[in-house]
Amino acid sequence: MSSARDSAASERAGGAPLLKVEGLRKSFFGVEVLKGVSFTLEAGKALGVIGENGSGKSTTMNIINGLLPPSAGTMAIDGRPYAPANSKEAARAGIAFIHQELNLFENLSIAENLALQAFPRRISWLPQIDKARMRARAADLLRRVDLDLSPDMLVNRLAPGERQLVEIAKALSGDARIIVFDEPTTSLTSREAERLFALVAQLKARGLGVIYISHILEDVLRLCDDVVTLRDGTMVDNRPAASVTTGHLIESMLGRPIAELFPPRSAAAPRQEVALDVRGLTQPGIVHDLTFRVMRGEIVGIAGLMGSGRSETARILFGLDPALSGTVAVNGTVIAQRSPRACMAAGMAFLTEDRRGDGLLLPEGVLTNVELARLADLRTNAAAPLPQAMLDRDASEAARSVRIKAHDLVRQPVLSLSGGNQQKVVLAKWLLREPAVFILDEPTRGIDVGAKAEIYGLVRQLAERGTGVLVISSEVEELLGVCDRVLTMAHGEIVAEFTWPELDRAAILRAAMQRQEGAA
Repeated sequence: MSSARDSAASERAGGAPLLKVEGLRKSFFGVEVLKGVSFTLEAGKALGVIGENGSGKSTTMNIINGLLPPSAGTMAIDGRPYAPANSKEAARAGIAFIHQELNLFENLSIAENLALQAFPRRISWLPQIDKARMRARAADLLRRVDLDLSPDMLVNRLAPGERQLVEIAKALSGDARIIVFDEPTTSLTSREAERLFALVAQLKARGLGVIYISHILEDVLRLCDDVVTLRDGTMVDNRPAASVTTGHLIESMLGRPIAELFPPRSAAAPRQEVALDVRGLTQPGIVHDLTFRVMRGEIVGIAGLMGSGRSETARILFGLDPALSGTVAVNGTVIAQRSPRACMAAGMAFLTEDRRGDGLLLPEGVLTNVELARLADLRTNAAAPLPQAMLDRDASEAARSVRIKAHDLVRQPVLSLSGGNQQKVVLAKWLLREPAVFILDEPTRGIDVGAKAEIYGLVRQLAERGTGVLVISSEVEELLGVCDRVLTMAHGEIVAEFTWPELDRAAILRAAMQRQEGAA
C-alpha cells in the first residue's frame, strides 16, 4: 500500500500539493452551509483550520474524510482527482482522522485496537489470529509514537494522553499521509499536550501533512505553517501563521474586533451574606481540610495542576463522591446527608467538566434537556401529571436567556448542536432552578472564543443577581478574567489565595508548582 502511495507522490503533476481543495460547496435541504472553500496542504507542513462553532469546519473535514459528498467543488491528492465515497476510501488514499471523541474500544488491548482494520492471520483462509504478529506490529507502532507501553495493556487503563497517542498509532498503521486532528488537546494535561506537539513536529519532519483544528489559537500559531479561517461556511482568511497574531485570528473568526473577551467587573462589592460555606472537608487521598467561603454575588476560582483535587472537590461538594469529615452549608444551612438530590434541594447547581457524558441527554431535544433539573420538584405525586405547559414555557424562556442557537427547541437533538450551544443547554437547565450556588467545572472547555465570551457574560450576570459562583478551570487566564478571588490547590489542599485586583498569573502558577515540587 505504501509503495503505491510513494509512486503516486513521485508522479505529482508539476509539483502539485499533497492535498488541494477547491471551491467546495455543500447544501442541506436547500440551505448552503459551505460556500466555495479552497485551500492547499503541502507535504511536511501543518495547516490550521479555525472558526466558530457552525463555521463549516466539521462539514469541510467530513467531505475530506468521505463522510459527506460535496454539492460542488473538487479535491486532489498529489495532483490526482480525489473523491472518496466513504471513509474507507479516504483511508486507502492515506487520510486519517483523529476525532475529539477518540474511537477506541476500552475493553480491548492496545494491540487489538491497532489491528481492528485487518487482523493478521496464521493462515490466510482460516479465521485464526496471529497474535505474535499482531503484538509485534503494535510494538513497532507504539515505538513510532514514543509510547512505552505493553501492546497487551487494556485501553481502559490508559490516561487520556496515552489514548490519544494510540489513536495516532492507529492512523500510522494505515500508512496515513495526511492526519487531521480535531481538538486534540481538549482532555489532555499540559505535559500530555507537549508530548502531542512533539509528535506533530515529528510527523511533519517525516513528510506527512497535518490539518490541525483547535479553539486554542496559541497552539495553532505554535504548530501550524498556515492558518485558514472559516466563517459562516466561507473561507475569510488564509495566510502564513508567522504573519498573524491571536488578536487577528479572533477578529477574522468573529468578523469584528473583540474589545473585551471578559465582561466588565461589577462596581459593587460582593454581598456580605455567605452563599457557600465549606469547613474542614476531608477525604483521605483526595482532599484535606478544605475550608473556604463564597459570598453571594462573588465569583471564586479554583486553580491547580492536574491531580491537585480541583474537580474532585466539586464532586464532593455536590454529593457525587463521599467525604470522611467536614461540612458544606448553603445560605447558612448545613447539608447533613450530601447527595445530588439534597444539594439541589439546598440550592446548589453543578456544571460538570464532561457535559456530553454527565450533563446532557444527547439524542433528546433542547427543551427536554433544559427541563431535567426541575422534574423532581414538580412531580410531587407520582399519579399526578406534570404541568407540561408551564414547564415548556419556563424552559423556553431559560433557553432564550442564554441565546441557544437551534432550529427547533423541541425536536432538534442536542447531539446536533455545537459545543458552545451544548454548554448553554446545561447552563439553562440549572438556571431554571435559580440556584444560590453554582459550581462550574471547566465551563468553556472545547468551545470557540465567541461562545466563551457569551458564557463569561452569563457567569457575571449570575453573580450580579446574587448567586455565589465557584469556577474550576485549567486555564489561568480564564480565572484572572472572570473571578473576584482565586484559590490555588495542590495535593488536595488549598495552598494560596489571591484577590482581585492583585490576581497574578505567575504567582498562581508558582503557588501550585512549588508545592508540587516540594511534595515530590
